[in-house]
Amino acid sequence: MKKKLVVLSGAGISAESGIPVFRGAGGLWEGYNLEEVATPEAWARDQELVLRFYNERRKVALEAQPNRGHEILAELEDNFDVTVITQNIDNLHERAGSSNVVHLHGEISKSRSSDHPELIYDIDGWELKLGDCCERGAQLRPHIVWFGEAVPMIERAAEISSQADIYIVVGTSLQVYPAAGLINFADEEIPKFLVDPGVPDTTGVQNITAIAEKGSVGLERVKKMLLEKEA
Repeated sequence: MKKKLVVLSGAGISAESGIPVFRGAGGLWEGYNLEEVATPEAWARDQELVLRFYNERRKVALEAQPNRGHEILAELEDNFDVTVITQNIDNLHERAGSSNVVHLHGEISKSRSSDHPELIYDIDGWELKLGDCCERGAQLRPHIVWFGEAVPMIERAAEISSQADIYIVVGTSLQVYPAAGLINFADEEIPKFLVDPGVPDTTGVQNITAIAEKGSVGLERVKKMLLEKEA
């Protein structure tokens, strides 16, 4: 039976594919104040602005290509039972070949009903418009977890983390909660790897190897270490 390898990925791995990191200087995201475009209050105030903002993000995500970091995580499925828990809203992990991906913060390629959240749809192309409605007549919104909203997949992610035999964190500052706390659900005794140029504070985390590199570089080293150990 293959060992269970759990990966927590953040914005850094997608940044290598040209997708801007969510938080910029001063809380701005490419000139937008996050409170104007990424909260339920923003949606209530100006649906057209929110839709335009995410249409722009969706266009960038569709044009982006998976990088070597994404590919390595997909390749690890040859030797391990891999689950990727991602904070990213793009589908680059899936496009690289990862077959088991949990999206904590939603998926930009999907929409859902404003009034009936169980109704979720794939978006054809990059544009979601005012007047695009679900089958029950409500306006469709981006299938994104906004600031101030619950993270519905967090309990599943915590359960997956608790079952890990190996844990990798890549491309995240471990500052965004509740996702940042997931590594604490992993057993203290299992090997853990953290790949990020900034090397976040891992005080209190046992058996962790920190690699101060971007994902495409650091994950090559992690893959080599894991395969040598399994050999």
